[in-house]
Amino acid sequence: MKIKKNDQVKILVGKDNGKTGKISRVLASEKKVVVDGLNLIKKHVRPRREGEKGQRIEVAGKIDISNIMLVCPKCGKATRVGYKAVGKNKFRICKKCNAEL
Repeated sequence: MKIKKNDQVKILVGKDNGKTGKISRVLASEKKVVVDGLNLIKKHVRPRREGEKGQRIEVAGKIDISNIMLVCPKCGKATRVGYKAVGKNKFRICKKCNAEL
């Protein structure tokens, strides 16, 4: 997977189109990610104890990996991810400015 935790990404589709955020979780088996503060969904929570009220809380929902794009920290643009191998080391690069990610 080319996207990792703590990467800055831009959302390409949906209600949060054009917004940027930081990845908090990567679900590799589902090919989805969770971005902090974006794609919020309401979750209903039952009362735990007697006398307590139930509530609705907002939780960041999953986004398909095809609907986000990595933002390069150097040039600040949404970019595709490439790989470069130097010796035994392999690292990600920005396709626009060739900076190491």
